[in-house]
Parts: sequence; C-alpha cells; structure tokens
Amino acid sequence: MRHQLYREQQLNTSVEEAWKFFSSANNLSKITPKEMNFIVRTHLPDDNIYPGMIIDYYVSPLLGIKMPWKTEITQVEFQKSFTDFQKKGPYKLWNHHHEFIKNDLGVLMKDTVDYELPLGFLGEIAHTLFVKKKLEHIFEYRNKVLENMFNSKS
Repeated sequence: MRHQLYREQQLNTSVEEAWKFFSSANNLSKITPKEMNFIVRTHLPDDNIYPGMIIDYYVSPLLGIKMPWKTEITQVEFQKSFTDFQKKGPYKLWNHHHEFIKNDLGVLMKDTVDYELPLGFLGEIAHTLFVKKKLEHIFEYRNKVLENMFNSKS
C-alpha cells in the first residue's frame, strides 16, 4: 500500500540560499537524526544537482542496522524543485519531491514523499507499528534543525 508524507515549512532565507543548502547531498546528514547514522558515500566535488545524478548513502533506519541507500535525482527545476527516487534501500518505493516557493517571508519549502514498504501485509504492520512514527520523527527533527538554521534570530 502506498503512503504519503507531506510537510511544509517557511524559511526566512532567500531561494538561492535554500536551494544551495537543500540541493547539496552533503548537507543531508546535518538535518537527519544522529541515531540514523546517515553517511553520504558518494564523493560530490560540487553541489550541482542534475537529473540522473546517483547518490549512495548508508543509513541505519532500524535497530542500528546499517543499510545501503541509493537515490537518483529524477527531476530538477533550478531553484524551484527536485525529486529524489530510491533505486536501492529499505523501501519498495520512495519518491521525495522537494519544492521551494519564493514569497514575501523568504521561501516556503514543501516536501512530498510517496512511499511503500516491502513485504506486503507484514510491511503494513511494520508501517502501523513503527515506520510511520519514525518518518514523522525524522521530519520533526528536520523541522527543528531548519528552524534553528534559518529562522532563529541572531
């Protein structure tokens, strides 16, 4: 069964700065809870994101078990949106669309994640028992870090 996680957050920064931060895979570990042991394995000499870009990570989503995660950037509209799609990892489907909408306060950032767990019925039980809560925790953590980075008064 497919699920969707949607979040939006107002960031008090320019679209240029938001894009620079979020389009760099090297910044993902900064906004991921430490217990996930998120490591970018692909050497990325610059932050130029492009369709077809492949990025390899390690992540420990459950019980500290390290798993490989491979994503492909499938869509990029410069300073407006990009999409990463899981090629290999813990999900049967993971498609994460990031949007950046310039406004009078800075940038409204929107995340839409369409995902599906493997193992059919067992995956649905896991979703109900802990996966949904874990994803909510990850995005709540991300929200707090981004509040501190972009919305705190110096």
